[in-house]
Amino acid sequence: MMDPTTDNAGDAGDQGNARAALEALRAEIAKAVVGQDPAVTGLVVALLCRGHVLLEGVPGVAKTLLVRALASALELETKRVQFTPDLMPSDVTGSLVYDTRSAEFSFQPGPVFTNLLLADEINRTPPKTQSSLLEAMEERQVTVDGTPRPLPDPFLVAATQNPVEYEGTYPLPEAQLDRFLLKLTIPLPSRQDEISVLTRHAEGFNPRDLHAAGVRPVAGPADLEAARAEVAKTTISPEITAYVVDICRATRESPSLTLGVSPRGATALLATARAWAWLTGRDYVTPDDVKALALPTLRHRVQLRPEAEMEGVTADSVINAILAHVPVPR
Repeated sequence: MMDPTTDNAGDAGDQGNARAALEALRAEIAKAVVGQDPAVTGLVVALLCRGHVLLEGVPGVAKTLLVRALASALELETKRVQFTPDLMPSDVTGSLVYDTRSAEFSFQPGPVFTNLLLADEINRTPPKTQSSLLEAMEERQVTVDGTPRPLPDPFLVAATQNPVEYEGTYPLPEAQLDRFLLKLTIPLPSRQDEISVLTRHAEGFNPRDLHAAGVRPVAGPADLEAARAEVAKTTISPEITAYVVDICRATRESPSLTLGVSPRGATALLATARAWAWLTGRDYVTPDDVKALALPTLRHRVQLRPEAEMEGVTADSVINAILAHVPVPR
């Protein structure tokens, strides 16, 4: 994913203020997390698109710290759920509790009733508990005992997971994966970034105390709403729409895949490309915007054939090959 660092000093009015607030958000997160600019940008794109994010990486690459830093830089309510094998669905959504004083059942909201939910190590809990988030992520509500209960707005699930080859994990089902707008892979840091991390710790940085690290709230719901309104004004030409459709249809015809991108995935790619275009200071979407967001938006929506996987083919390599093959509109 590209990293939008375009100088937007020439912007004026609400559009410039909204973009400046989100750029300030990225700067605040950088006070706590080193060298993960693409992941930070992905989280900002998800906020603009009202989507959810899945962060995947080996233990110890600051996945949880990244989401906590985002929460500290936003004036939003945040809750965290540590997913474990014995976690029950009601531990996430809430349940009816009998009140002895009133002799009635009352609803006790679960941690999902928040603005930013950190679902930590989501693939360490069985599919039954994973699926408890399906309705919340798609419908922005939770139904308990037949009664739908709306969630706050904004609402974002930021889930972390370790790769499935590690012991004690449960792969997320396709229906769950498709609810995530983006899947961001968190790589091991470069040598220089790792030196910077260790230097910060040697100088007293405490990842459990982000306030002491200087991370302050710099954006809130009003900034998000203003930014989303500006993103909605970003122009999408018919040629760009057709380009997105052609890319997604090509995944369904790929001999390396058993499952291609659904229409929901095509809609997601169009939305993320639009948000990306606005972040980089333009009011129209280009093919490069689509290419920049294709991997994080589509990689978790396709399924490799077993024989292709045995040959070392990856979802990213298939999508890159499709991007190279599908004609680009002028």
